[in-house]
Amino acid sequence: MKALLSNQNVYIPENVDIALKGRTVIVKGPRGTLQRDFNHINVELSLLGKKKKRLRADKWWGNRKELATIHTICSHVQNMIKGVTLGFHYKIRSVYAHFPINVVIKENGSLVEIQNFLGEKHIRRVRMRSGITCSVSQAQKDELIVEGNDIELVSNPAALIQ
Repeated sequence: MKALLSNQNVYIPENVDIALKGRTVIVKGPRGTLQRDFNHINVELSLLGKKKKRLRADKWWGNRKELATIHTICSHVQNMIKGVTLGFHYKIRSVYAHFPINVVIKENGSLVEIQNFLGEKHIRRVRMRSGITCSVSQAQKDELIVEGNDIELVSNPAALIQ
């Protein structure tokens, strides 16, 4: 069964500006600018209100799977808003039993080298993407902190380190 119209709203805080160019969403905030393209999803995006502080995603005549994309788009936009206002940081701890893992951060936090993982002689290297920094926690031993504005760019190197 197809629904005639399904929509969902995202409310935009005062210190964030959103611009739409077709289905490309550009979010500007105090920490920077993020851009995401939703051209592969057939939805209608529009800014509402006098101050354009509400984003509405509409899907006309969609089945159940197509209607689920509305919530996905709104979640992505909310993550972008959270990224440009607060930012994201992942904490990763290295845990070992016998072979002590050495984690070295080089090139101003853009390269992480993992040495002696399970006693291996091979050095594992993970390069951070642009806009993402990695640092060693001062409060906790053997803990890395990966920080940035885009949740996908922060979580990807964190998963590669793991």
